[in-house]
Amino acid sequence: MSESFFSPCPRGLEPMLAEELAAFGAAHIETTHGGVGFSGDWSVCYRANLESRIATRVMWRVAQGRYRTEEDIYRLAYGPTWAKWFTPDETIRIYVTARNAPVKSLEFVTLRVKDAVCDHFRTVIGRRPSVDTANPAVRIHAFLTRDTAALYVDTSGDPLYKRGFKRAAVEAPLKENVAAGILRLTGWKPEEPLVDPMCGSGTFLIEAAQIALQVAPGLGRGFGFERLKNFDRAAWAGLRREAEGRRLEPRPLAIHGSDIVADQVRRARVNLEAAGLADCVTLARADFLELEAPAPSGVLVTNPPYGVRIGEADELAALYPRLGDALKQHWAGWRCYFLSADTELPKLFGLKASKRTPLYNGALDCRLYEYRVFAGKLRDAAT
Repeated sequence: MSESFFSPCPRGLEPMLAEELAAFGAAHIETTHGGVGFSGDWSVCYRANLESRIATRVMWRVAQGRYRTEEDIYRLAYGPTWAKWFTPDETIRIYVTARNAPVKSLEFVTLRVKDAVCDHFRTVIGRRPSVDTANPAVRIHAFLTRDTAALYVDTSGDPLYKRGFKRAAVEAPLKENVAAGILRLTGWKPEEPLVDPMCGSGTFLIEAAQIALQVAPGLGRGFGFERLKNFDRAAWAGLRREAEGRRLEPRPLAIHGSDIVADQVRRARVNLEAAGLADCVTLARADFLELEAPAPSGVLVTNPPYGVRIGEADELAALYPRLGDALKQHWAGWRCYFLSADTELPKLFGLKASKRTPLYNGALDCRLYEYRVFAGKLRDAAT
């Protein structure tokens, strides 16, 4: 039986998520701002949770209708057969998002949706589930437009960019699904050398190693759909076995990470060890300005620092031209990619970006800048 789903993702990566979902067997794929709608059976939902590198969540649509008042939303939320999908022993949390909705208070809408779900349970079973805002067993999402409301059950649980193994975080982490999307945008292939010279906690390195070894990103974690009554345990076990069967044995890969800060290198090593990839990636403490390319060609990809504190902007204004000089001196023949929310980077870099791709890392409005570094003059390389 086909069900309707919606999968949000980082803005800018919707086309790549649509490609992934098509490969998983999804039908009626519709790309929208910030996500992709699709239909399919539960095996498609399970595969999307287990194998998508781009999705943030996979949400199952259980109701949709027009509304004029908050009470219309209450009636819509009372209607689904909640008690068929989970018990009142499971805790819940309601999330409400809106776009151009005429409601006065999202907090009041959230309360009315919660009341409707609990009232449904009281009517059917005689008792209601409790609310847990920190770690709910079942997450229910309502999305409002100007005149329609849709209700979803979150089949993922924790966001899918939480792969289930990362131990050491950094102050401004790069989301794993953003990193995976950027690797797709670069056109990197596992046989190519890859370098992240400002690796932080190692997100690019881990995502690249998992791609090279065909490790499904969800193999190390659990999912919200496992708490639902309609969970098909046998189908899920079969999909996990297939994913495990595709997984390659860890081996040394042409993936290199470095950072000038020793503690960042330590964090990256901790995270690689937690992911079982410590022997796959070469790590070192090094200054990017002095770093030599490990091969004649490959992909360099990094998320450099950008000024968020007083005084940092001046330091970075001096750093960016030196980064551009380092590319010209040491990285001829490489495709180089920098993700940054700092609009000063391309102005001060000293190289012309061959491509600028808008992306969001969380709430940060970023650009992925591509620099193709040629040996000699650019016009010589083009002849």
